[in-house]
Amino acid sequence: MNDSDHPGPAPPAGEELHLPGPSVLPLLTAIAITLIVVGTTISLILSIVGVVFLVIVVWRWVGDTRRDIGELPEEHLH
Repeated sequence: MNDSDHPGPAPPAGEELHLPGPSVLPLLTAIAITLIVVGTTISLILSIVGVVFLVIVVWRWVGDTRRDIGELPEEHLH
């Protein structure tokens, strides 16, 4: 392929990519689920602690996601 096969320079990018920031919440979710599963064989209290921890972590994760979506430009929301 030579230079004459290309019609011209590439057009500019249409929009900026939005990537979420780094987060420890997926790791904490995995730990909470592990507590629930291990608690089913060891102790009901461990499972209850895992469920409470999971609810708190998922609540924070949903809040972070809603905040990220709220910061997007208006044209991304439709």
